[in-house]
This record gives sequence, structure tokens and C-alpha cells, in this order.
Amino acid sequence: MDREAQLAVVRAAYAKQVLAVSAVANPAVEAAFAAVRREDFLGPGPWHAFRFARGYQPTPSDDPIYLYTNDLFGIVTARGLNNGEPSLHAFLLDQSNPKPGEHAVHVGAGVGYYTAMMAHMVGPTGRVTGIEFDPELAARARANFTTWPNVEIVTGDGAAVPFAPADVIYVNAGATAPAQSWLDGLKDGGRLILPLTTAQGFGTSDFTKMANRGGVFRIQRQAEAYAAKWISPVAIFPCAGNRDDAAEQELAAAFNSRPFLDVTRLRRDPHPRDAHCWAHGEGWCLASGA
Repeated sequence: MDREAQLAVVRAAYAKQVLAVSAVANPAVEAAFAAVRREDFLGPGPWHAFRFARGYQPTPSDDPIYLYTNDLFGIVTARGLNNGEPSLHAFLLDQSNPKPGEHAVHVGAGVGYYTAMMAHMVGPTGRVTGIEFDPELAARARANFTTWPNVEIVTGDGAAVPFAPADVIYVNAGATAPAQSWLDGLKDGGRLILPLTTAQGFGTSDFTKMANRGGVFRIQRQAEAYAAKWISPVAIFPCAGNRDDAAEQELAAAFNSRPFLDVTRLRRDPHPRDAHCWAHGEGWCLASGA
């Protein structure tokens, strides 16, 4: 068996293990994890795995086999920027479920590894727009996709860069509110994966503290209404273009004192705060009830 065939076996096993950890049974997500080569996106090895107790630890060599674990790997270690945890992304990809022929927008594309997962899932008849705020990371991602005709990488603020109407908007950074452009940009039936985080919502590995500092919400457009639900705690790098002090304070109070599990909808209509409001911001509100 040649080396590429061996790595294909390793990736197939990795895909099954990652989906098992995330409790996901989605053949399209599994196929994407088995197909996309992580080494094509993280640059030359050895690579630096992030260990919560010990910080960054180099892999023993530049053998790509070391990349196929459920670990974060540093992409800019000096800033604590990582290629995210595979099992979390498997879960979120299952929740957003990009389908063949759809348009997915990836906000916070980084170097593009999970952008490539979405491109694999939407297939050659679909397309992915990756948006990355950091020019150096955007340049790396753009270089990584020179042979992917269904992927475009755009440099800019993910809350402000215009994009064509999307079936999926997958945000990989902690915002304090849903950007109006994300809500407006969803097609009917479109799904938004939205991490909302407080000022302490990055860097903690304590699950209990994490749940009180940040959460991922799945928003689905239904004509002019938006269904919403909390799907996961999260600790994630802040969204540089979409953070606001007043909204952050509202989120901090909401996560600490009111049950996010009761959220069922996102409201955009002007209304006074009432008992159904979990987090009530300017132009948006996550609320319970019908």
C-alpha cells in the first residue's frame, strides 16, 4: 500500500472517530472529514497541537498522520489562533448541513480547512464564500484554494462584506449580536450558525464556565420569521468586526441569569423587553415562546 493510500485509511478512521465523539451520524459530514487533507491547509510540519494543560506541543515529525486527531493545531500560535476542534466542527456542520448545490458562507475562514469541508458537502454544483478578517490568513486560504473552483476567499469584515443570498452562514468567531447582514443574507430555509460570546468567552477549558460565557445558536429563516435554538457551549476567538460593549453586557447578564435552553426564536421587530426575552438587543432579540 502506497503512502497516499495509507493516509486515506487514516483519514477514514479519523472521520469515524470525530463523528463518534460529536455524536453525529451524517454521511456527508463523515465523507468530508475523510476526503479533505488537513495537511494541505496547515502548512509544512511539524505542527503545534494545543494541549490545555501544557500549551502548544510540536508533533514528533512532519508526518501528516499526526494531524488526524481531535486536536486544535496552531495556525498563529503567538496570538492563540488555532485550527478548530474537529468534533465541534463536525457537530456544527451537521447542524448547518450544507447540501449539494447550495451556497455556504464561512465567516472566519482562517486557513480554510473547514471551508473545504463545506465545499466538499455542497459539491461542484454548489459554492462557498469564505470571509477572513486577517489579511495574512486570507492570503493563506486563497493560496490553499487555487484548485477549488467552487470556493472564493474574500478579505474583510465578515459582518460587512456583501455576499450573494446564502443557504448556510457558518460563523467561526464569537460575536455579541447577529449581524443584520447575516439575517438579511439568509435565503428562506437558510441556516445560520451563530456563536455569541461574552468578554470572557475565549480561552477557557472549563465546561461549566464555558456554558456561562458563550453559546452557539442555530438560526433558521422561515420567510420573515427566524426559528432559533441553543446548540452548544463555546469558547472561541472574538469576531473582530462584530462586537459591541452594550450587547456584550446584555449577553453576560443573559448567560448568567436566564435559561438559554428556552430560546425558540429570533425577533427583529421593535418590542419592549418582556418575560420571553432572553437577550434583548438593538434590532434583535433571542426569545422563548411561539
